[in-house]
Amino acid sequence: MITLQSLLDDSNLKILQRNNESNPDITGLAYHSGKVSPGMLFFCIKGFKTDGHLFLNEARKRGAAAAVVERIQPQMELPQLRVENSRRALAALADSFYGHPSKKLKMIGITASNGKTTTSFMTNAILEENNLQTGLIGTVIVKSGDTILPAELTTPESLDLHRYLHQMVTRGISHVTMEVSSSGLELHRVGSVDYNIAVLNNISREHIDLHGSFENYFQAKASLIRQAGPEQWVVLNLDCPHTASLSEETAARKLTYGFKNSTADCTVEELDLTTGKPRFIVALKKPGLAEKLTGGVSRFPVALSVLGLHSVYNAMAALLCGMLCGVPVAVIQRALSGFRGVERRFELIFDGDFKVIDDHFANSGNIDVTLETLKFMQYRRLHLVYAIRGSRGATVNRENAEAIAAWARQLNIKKIIATTSNSHVTEKDRVTAEESRVFSEVMETAGIEVELHHELPEAISSGLSPVGSGDILLLLGCQGMDYGAGICLEMIHRRHPHLDREEIFKTLQNRIAGV
Repeated sequence: MITLQSLLDDSNLKILQRNNESNPDITGLAYHSGKVSPGMLFFCIKGFKTDGHLFLNEARKRGAAAAVVERIQPQMELPQLRVENSRRALAALADSFYGHPSKKLKMIGITASNGKTTTSFMTNAILEENNLQTGLIGTVIVKSGDTILPAELTTPESLDLHRYLHQMVTRGISHVTMEVSSSGLELHRVGSVDYNIAVLNNISREHIDLHGSFENYFQAKASLIRQAGPEQWVVLNLDCPHTASLSEETAARKLTYGFKNSTADCTVEELDLTTGKPRFIVALKKPGLAEKLTGGVSRFPVALSVLGLHSVYNAMAALLCGMLCGVPVAVIQRALSGFRGVERRFELIFDGDFKVIDDHFANSGNIDVTLETLKFMQYRRLHLVYAIRGSRGATVNRENAEAIAAWARQLNIKKIIATTSNSHVTEKDRVTAEESRVFSEVMETAGIEVELHHELPEAISSGLSPVGSGDILLLLGCQGMDYGAGICLEMIHRRHPHLDREEIFKTLQNRIAGV
């Protein structure tokens, strides 16, 4: 137990006003009134849908010892501390309450518009292959050693995050890899986390409605790099112009990588993508870098088991994180070769007489890097089933449709089977009439035929029907396509009963989406 004043002193939090000078013992912290128990410090957080200040009296009734607020309610008989930003205060005081856990861990923060999850999992795989005790926090799971829980947010609320980190410290975890979302940065969910390594893989147009503009979104992402200090490392992808623009805007030590940009510290050479599974040479070009990171090895081959050009970028970010953590090259090579990927990230779910690839296709940047891979792959014909992205607004859907149309011309796609996935999405992901209309308008302008289905199974059945030997079927889309893999594999089994069912469905054994 700790007193309120001790907590404030340790955090160096600036208090603008107090309604009294009492100094109660604090038993815990809470930002949800329903989770308050006697002796807790309650935080009034302004959310998108409600305001925590409305629940201050409920927190008092449940035994809150004091509250952190952005406006004091003088009629309330409860010690209140006014701060400029309750979210920032929550992060600072949670860090103090749990004993500054991130300072006791090797923290790797990874942000990107596309690839955060895969890069985090790849990095964790490299660290685990080196027999390190690891934690992983992200979109899919929160992992602490052998304990795995499903994730609720890409980046947890700061109180939950610092509690996770504290638990990891007590369990003997040494290295933690975590996804850092733009909302996590803007809403101070990662406040007071002490990162050793910060990675920015790419920035493209995403979450515009959430942030108000691309500029706001960019500024949120950029803050992870700009706020890094001289003792930290930042790892940047120079092939992304937005990421590259931050190269001179950080006080941290830098490592850059790229495939197209030959000035990067670490480059990709001799890339082979003919099978879809990348093979390439990693070349460390910065003077002294090989001696510092690998003991003198400046060139080495990497063979990935996952598909896609984007996997090359993810692997480059992950292997540099591994090197900065002292992992030997041979261990990195073995880990990347054995890495089987993350669900719905250009995932090869069927590899028989033809291939079926499943991808979440979130935004135009994701679409570009996904479909660019097909330029390097060998196949007979390409078939595309796309779940329109629901409740994300006309702007995102127009940009997605324009990106698909541009690649359709390059890849000789004359027809797209689209779906609104009515029975397979919840209300928050429902495709609006405007979003459907925008998609159809862009395709009509581009001269691409659209076959629109309201139900996901109908769309997949239509997409699967003409698939023949040597072809590739793409199942593309966010929440609307989450159930697509299971539906498609069931159809394949019915149409090809001679194939072993267990073998067909093995790719879905540990899947979380669509179950």
